[in-house]
Amino acid sequence: MSKVTPCLWFKDNAEEAARFYTSILPGSGITHIQRSVMDNPGGSAGAVLMVDFNIAGQRFTALNGGMVQEHNFAVSFMIECDDQAEVDTLWNTLLEGGQPLECGWLKDRFGVHWQVVPRVMLQMLADKDTAKAARAMQAMMGMVKLDIAALQKAFEG
Repeated sequence: MSKVTPCLWFKDNAEEAARFYTSILPGSGITHIQRSVMDNPGGSAGAVLMVDFNIAGQRFTALNGGMVQEHNFAVSFMIECDDQAEVDTLWNTLLEGGQPLECGWLKDRFGVHWQVVPRVMLQMLADKDTAKAARAMQAMMGMVKLDIAALQKAFEG
């Protein structure tokens, strides 16, 4: 178990967010719901204060902080996908009520930023042939949702 756990701040919908996130990938789930022992800025005594959960083995905590704190690009979560079907499914699920950005990034309905990335693209970008890697990167820079076939075509020249 890691000693470091990302903590996501929500005004008052930490449990809703955790339930959504744990529905996305197999092997995910809520591990503990902590209710507040007293009134606090995040809610009254007995209200959900924190939710511990994991997404595909990565541990998180969601906190009801009682005030809006905007998430931004400085912290995002990257999901590595095995194929285009997985990219499409995760992209569409996370995008419900959210906003598409660019280069495989999106902001979900809770304001959290995600990168939905095909594993093969990471391999392309790390290729020793820098011309091939640059073509793949150039193609990626023009995309919103990442398209493996288009990336492969650019990579191969």
